[in-house]
Amino acid sequence: MKKIYTLISVLLSSVFLSSCGGKTPNIELEHNSGGEVTELILWTFPVGNWGNPTAVASLLTDFHKAHPEIHVSVEYLNYDNGDEKINQAVSDGCMPNLVLEGPERLVANWGEKGWMADLSDLWKTDTAGEIYDNIRGACQHRNGEYYVFPICMSAHCMAINYDMFREADALQYIDEETHTWTTDDFVKAVQALNAYQTARGQNGNVGILYCKNQSGDQGTRALVNNLYGGTFTDATHTSYTVDSEKNRKALQLLYNLEGIAFEPSLSSAEAIDRFCKKESAMCFCWNVSMEVQQTINSPDLDFEVFPMAFPTDEGTPKLQGGIWGFGIFDNGDEEQITAAKTFIRHMTENDVPYTRAVRAASYWPVRDMDNIYENDMLMTEYSIFTPYMGDYYQITPEWAKARTAWWQLLAKIGEGTDVSEAVKDFPSPE
Repeated sequence: MKKIYTLISVLLSSVFLSSCGGKTPNIELEHNSGGEVTELILWTFPVGNWGNPTAVASLLTDFHKAHPEIHVSVEYLNYDNGDEKINQAVSDGCMPNLVLEGPERLVANWGEKGWMADLSDLWKTDTAGEIYDNIRGACQHRNGEYYVFPICMSAHCMAINYDMFREADALQYIDEETHTWTTDDFVKAVQALNAYQTARGQNGNVGILYCKNQSGDQGTRALVNNLYGGTFTDATHTSYTVDSEKNRKALQLLYNLEGIAFEPSLSSAEAIDRFCKKESAMCFCWNVSMEVQQTINSPDLDFEVFPMAFPTDEGTPKLQGGIWGFGIFDNGDEEQITAAKTFIRHMTENDVPYTRAVRAASYWPVRDMDNIYENDMLMTEYSIFTPYMGDYYQITPEWAKARTAWWQLLAKIGEGTDVSEAVKDFPSPE
């Protein structure tokens, strides 16, 4: 009876400690050598298949074989309540050890609050030296510390209905090889498609600037900034530059352009749905994951989707990018922090586990590598946008406030407020 009670006590203690991270005895190791296993908790947002327990279990199996002295448990978050769970865990003193997300949260939010461990030592390796400079800059807080070690990246794009463009004789306005176009050609394409739709008595729009909330705002920001070379922040990420001549000019162009609609009542998801139902000819919120999801989930998607960079009058487009990687919450336990860094090194330093980690995210490496999607036509097609990734400015202070101000600005314009009036009160950090 005593043995049974002792075993139950050990198991209950293991469960309790695992919920917050900690060291638990490994029964087999203890019997043979008295060893201990450091328990870590990884919380992961749904970054591709990093939100899929089966896929993550496969990645962890390889890690546990290589490092039996460390055990990683996983909790899967979503974007509806993930931030709330993190905040509550920190408040309760029961934060996870590792988290998979991007600099927007790890640097500008949790890092700004002093919750994250400094990963600067990880950035001194040869592998880290190969990471693209714009990725490196996004992972570093203005205090000089690094709160993210990245694994993958993506550049968000837009999409057009290729069939509708062909029928409207608008393919002449895009470069099909580079998936780019100029601002002038974008205007001509919208005019051609608007005439095409009008002639057929269609009530849809060529393109929709959705602004019900902040969802998909990376698309509307990139559209406005690219048209005339504007920016959303200054180069040092200390202030917002929405109220600039270039941005005002772009917003006014879009407002005046027949076929482009500002829709305060529509979310990005609803705009995507209209595009897939052929109720619009282009969609400003798109990426490779979106095409995969819509191909599976949308029965109305019976046309060729052709991904495009946002139109620009300054040569190379600058797309809004996404970066995802690992951060470590600083719980004061150096042994756990060291073990968490071992996990990051395993997932990022050697090409085989690193490639598996990137492919699980369905995005692209943050350092120069051969095409890891050589036999995947869709991923290879979308890889053309990676070199167009522009400045990652989502680490600017008061970013959450700026996101809200952006969709509210678009909504005001859609409701008739003059562009110059709408932009002048855009907030900047104090």
